[in-house]
Amino acid sequence: MRLGRNNHKHSSSSLKFVIIVSLLALAGAALICDLLWASSSSSTFSALRYVADNWPLQQSTLNLPNLNHTSHLKEKGKDEKKKGTPGRFLSATFADLPGPELQWEQMPTAPVPRLDGAAIQIKNLLYVFAGYANINAVHSHVDIYNFTDNTWGESFPMPKEMAHSHLGMVTDGRYIYVVTGQYGPQCRGPTARNFVLDTKTKQWEDLVSLPVPRYAPATQLWRGRLHVMGGSGLNRHTPELDHWSLAVKDGKALEKEWRSEVPIPRGGPHRACVVVDDKLMVIGGQEGDFMAKPGSPIFKCSRRHEVVYADVLMLDDEMKWKHLPPMPKPDSHIEFAWTIVNHSIVIAGGTTDKHPITKKMILNGEVFRFDLDTMKWSVIGKLPYRVKTTLVGFWDGWFYFTSGQRDKGPDDPAPRKVIGEVWRTKLSF
Repeated sequence: MRLGRNNHKHSSSSLKFVIIVSLLALAGAALICDLLWASSSSSTFSALRYVADNWPLQQSTLNLPNLNHTSHLKEKGKDEKKKGTPGRFLSATFADLPGPELQWEQMPTAPVPRLDGAAIQIKNLLYVFAGYANINAVHSHVDIYNFTDNTWGESFPMPKEMAHSHLGMVTDGRYIYVVTGQYGPQCRGPTARNFVLDTKTKQWEDLVSLPVPRYAPATQLWRGRLHVMGGSGLNRHTPELDHWSLAVKDGKALEKEWRSEVPIPRGGPHRACVVVDDKLMVIGGQEGDFMAKPGSPIFKCSRRHEVVYADVLMLDDEMKWKHLPPMPKPDSHIEFAWTIVNHSIVIAGGTTDKHPITKKMILNGEVFRFDLDTMKWSVIGKLPYRVKTTLVGFWDGWFYFTSGQRDKGPDDPAPRKVIGEVWRTKLSF
């Protein structure tokens, strides 16, 4: 009996010891979890703070979600759709700016998809030039879209020596002046060759070559002269400040060489260049671009650091550059993404600063308006998806865009596939 009592006491002591050890272990685990949570929260807060501190002021009031909850964001988007919430789910993580939803109507798709193509509107016709079919293939022809009956009609070839992407282009209402650009696919070199298209006869003529080749220079006709500004240099990456002009009339050069003008304060490609109210304006753009990989026999594209900006520059009567109010956020790849609507400049899509965490390219899905009466910017709507290098037109109250490279989906603003879709929406203001 005594032996049994001793065993019982021993078992009771062992049980107490196990309970005490278990409680200590639980307390220690709780302490470790608390430290890990604090560390994780601090890291997440730092990441969110980075996004807020490195994005334009207009977005500092946005409610940024947890950067690691992508699946949660997708589910939230699905739930909102089920509830009938209007519009798509837009994650502030990716710096989409708030704006009204527009009612878009899809029109006949272009004969081919295009990235980094060019477009010029003359009356009810949109002339769509060149561009990448994909990174390894480029187009060398022109397609024409008729806004009156919403059909794709005539197609004709470009000169064999003409660039295929990153073109500068402008029209006087009949003649289309085509300036420099990249010749070939991937990240091949630029050409200095320039051409003129007579849209009535569909005949091409040579124009005086630029002093040096350029990628995607800002190009416009202003006061009887063809102006070419900025763009990227021979290596496709270095932003250039050169500004040249050439006197032209009825598709002909009136001079034998280009004249040097006041350099543009900030260089680089992929900018909108607009003349309105006798003012020459250069909008948005970037410094830096993809370059050819050293030693690559196919000039394979290799990404380099680029800086996208929101600057708006205007050349005044004294041939001096001045700054106008900047865009709501940085925007590039918009050289043919603009049109004039009721004394306002309207710009669709583009690209903005890379994602601060993933470093991926971010596409824009906003439709921006610059009111020339108030000199103020606003977001007047959203595109059906984010897209860069849109080709834009406006006719009979309808705003159109076609082509470009769209995003991967509502919750992923990175570029995906090259498209040829055509969309339109009514604009009235």
